[in-house]
Amino acid sequence: MMEPSKLSAARAYALSMHGAQMYGPHPYSHHLDAVAATLAPYGLTAQVIGYLHDVVEDTGATIAEVSSRFGDEVAACVALLTDEPGANRKERKSKTYAKLAKVAGSEELALIVKVADRLSNVRACVADANRDLWNLYRSEHAVFKASAFRAGLCDELWSELDGLLSDDKLPQAA
Repeated sequence: MMEPSKLSAARAYALSMHGAQMYGPHPYSHHLDAVAATLAPYGLTAQVIGYLHDVVEDTGATIAEVSSRFGDEVAACVALLTDEPGANRKERKSKTYAKLAKVAGSEELALIVKVADRLSNVRACVADANRDLWNLYRSEHAVFKASAFRAGLCDELWSELDGLLSDDKLPQAA
């Protein structure tokens, strides 16, 4: 059972590691808090992973460090959420989605965090009318969903994401 103090520790650690990184026009905490809030119905462990989901990919943190601070289950999920190396986004995402497609059992918690992260990103695109990024997420959606969706796992998150990526959510460019 995850202790509530781990949630504040995960947030503090993630914010410390992300430092001055920005999420569009916002401090990175804006994105991490949004992901963690989306994950609240899924429990403290999901929220802890939500705070840490980008820490290895985007900072100097390591999986070993995450494991030492937050345990093996959290570290295993963070490892699954960390993009694989590649020459460009398409290659990185292709390798990462292939990894996610194989996830089963207790590590499916990583899939809930992954869709919460993507949902947070797409919500921000809609709020900021960021058509270019929205189009990118929309173009990746079928492959992303094929790798990360598991029926009954977090259907309400997928339903919202599917809806936000429908044709009529952002105005067409003039």
